Amino acid sequence: MTTVRTRFQPDRQLNARMLLTLFLLGLLYVAFAAALIVLLKSVVLVVVIAGGLLFAQYWYADKIALFAMRAHPVTAEQQPQLHGILDRLCATADMPKPGIAVADTDLPNAFATGRNSEHAVICVTTGLLRRLDEEELNGVLAHELSHVAHRDVAVITIASFLGVLAGLLVRFAFYSQLLGRGRRNQNVLAVMAAVMLVSATVYVVSLLLIRALSRYRELAADRSAALLTAKPSALASALTKLDGDIARIPVKDLRTAQAFNAFFFTPASKKPTGARRFLATHPPLDQRLEQLAAISRELGA
Repeated sequence: MTTVRTRFQPDRQLNARMLLTLFLLGLLYVAFAAALIVLLKSVVLVVVIAGGLLFAQYWYADKIALFAMRAHPVTAEQQPQLHGILDRLCATADMPKPGIAVADTDLPNAFATGRNSEHAVICVTTGLLRRLDEEELNGVLAHELSHVAHRDVAVITIASFLGVLAGLLVRFAFYSQLLGRGRRNQNVLAVMAAVMLVSATVYVVSLLLIRALSRYRELAADRSAALLTAKPSALASALTKLDGDIARIPVKDLRTAQAFNAFFFTPASKKPTGARRFLATHPPLDQRLEQLAAISRELGA
């Protein structure tokens, strides 16, 4: 997995993990498709479903994300501070400037989206802009810019496709059984039950792989941002501030945004405990702060 040519330091461990995750998901996808072909006895149906969903998710994920967050593009005249910070960061990183969008919500967060650097957009919320000073905002935008530079937004989008497909098939099989109960023969019901079992298994395995990659990519983006700005303390300050503020956001508002957790700068959810940590999209705050403190010592900052 190559990165965009920038001054962001190459992250070979991130690249290796992304390649390994995609390879494992690829094997899982082949097995999944083969099982569906055997069960549904229709290669065309499986290819149409899988191909159509992958195309839509890859090409329109950025538009879907911005629409769902009710975000709108902003010009330099509308948001001079945002554009000024991103201009300086892109000049330092020697990379194309992504688009900028703002979502009008009190949830303090940011995310990068887009299938490549030419179609990338960094979105911030009004809640984030109200809470962070310029140095903290600089660190957050550098973090999101790192996601663009390393193309891990596209990787996560593609990787999550298998889980989305499996989840849809579980729901399809469940409702087909529910609505068709009493009108189907035992063979059809057995096939639908098998589809549900295979899809559910694929969904769980793919989810665990993606979440493990997601946690690592956040640590990698933190490190890249800290090295690019040479101010790890500003990024640590932003993380600490946002973590405390998100804890005070009403639960109902957090639930509406949790679908975007894998892309957010910091998760819009309560801290996971026990086995739920394996399903977390982000590493614990303490781990992120410890890494930034170590980088600060390295830089003498």
